[in-house]
Amino acid sequence: MARFTLPRDLYHGKGALEALKTFKGKRAMICVGGGSMKKFGFLDRAEAYLKEAGMEVKIFDGIEPDPSVETVMRGADAMLDFKPDWIVAIGGGSPIDAAKAMWIKYEYPECTFEDMCKVFGIPELRKKAHFCAVSSTSGTATEVTAFSIITDYSKGIKYPIADFEITPDVAIVDPELAETMPKKLVAHTGMDAMTHAVEAYVSTANCDYTDPLAIHAIEMIMNYLVKSYNGDMDARDRMHNAQCLAGMAFSNALLGIVHSMAHKTGAAFADYGAHIIHGAANAMYLPKVIAFNAKDETAKKRYGVIVDYMGIADKNASNDEKVAALIAYLRKMNDDLNIPHCIQHYGADSYPTESGFVPEKVFLERLPEIAKYAIGDACTGSNPRQPSQEEMEKLLKCCYYDTEVDF
Repeated sequence: MARFTLPRDLYHGKGALEALKTFKGKRAMICVGGGSMKKFGFLDRAEAYLKEAGMEVKIFDGIEPDPSVETVMRGADAMLDFKPDWIVAIGGGSPIDAAKAMWIKYEYPECTFEDMCKVFGIPELRKKAHFCAVSSTSGTATEVTAFSIITDYSKGIKYPIADFEITPDVAIVDPELAETMPKKLVAHTGMDAMTHAVEAYVSTANCDYTDPLAIHAIEMIMNYLVKSYNGDMDARDRMHNAQCLAGMAFSNALLGIVHSMAHKTGAAFADYGAHIIHGAANAMYLPKVIAFNAKDETAKKRYGVIVDYMGIADKNASNDEKVAALIAYLRKMNDDLNIPHCIQHYGADSYPTESGFVPEKVFLERLPEIAKYAIGDACTGSNPRQPSQEEMEKLLKCCYYDTEVDF
């Protein structure tokens, strides 16, 4: 038996933020990140709509990119003090992910962060509050997913929290919010969405309910991401829908080792000032992982189906040829989005050195531990090919140096 879970309600299209007016409750806490939602007026509008619904509103702001365990605990304490019956998270993936974890701690104060990280081990929520997610970026799709990513900076590791209990009750997908994204964020979040869709389609947990969502998302991202990056606002609006469809797919079909590797490398070099942004990591690693997974015949056939829908190779070509076409297409997309192909070159625009800003010596020293943690990541189990420690280390080296995957 399998399960397919999405938010009960999803409001989409321009002006969808007004759905907050219809909420029933006494107190709402809005969780938000930096200044962009305030700068562009969306935070004030959300607060006004909730007050129009008759609620007392409190704001918890300043949630950082890649939210920390400490931020989660502070937010949960604020909720325990205010006692909201609605939690409304607005912004990119970071404030929404953080608010999901805060929600768990609010409902179960005795729950530790280690407890939260037990895959599909969260107790029943909604005893105290319901959850609404309002996305402002077109990539994470956390507004419709059963996942949250929280960083333990003391260990330099991002931990995925995975449980259908944290799927939001309401998702608001209003493209007006996404139109404020800076160019680099469009690129990174867009490739995050592409990775979600591709990994969901070849995941061992794929099914008839997730496949159409993943395929249509891939087609839309192919058609609209680069245009969105280059300032086409109609394409930006369509990308906001595409990333949400990809999220619906992966929340139910799960992911693979592109995400496992991105989770474990993102903060692994933070002590060197080297933070690998999640979407950029996915973009760099996806072509390498496709080459690795394609050694599995079932995965190779499914990559071939993706290519057929994309129309980037002759339908009569072999699956090997189709896999090569998919890898080449994704690498070209990275070029079009100004995303480097490997860790060695990541950050070179900011740090003009030959190896970017993740030192080779440090990478190699930490490689065995990173590989071990990536294998143990919650996303690895649904990858179509299970890597050994040796294979994961080799794969990470390919992602560092941009070398061919031949194993």
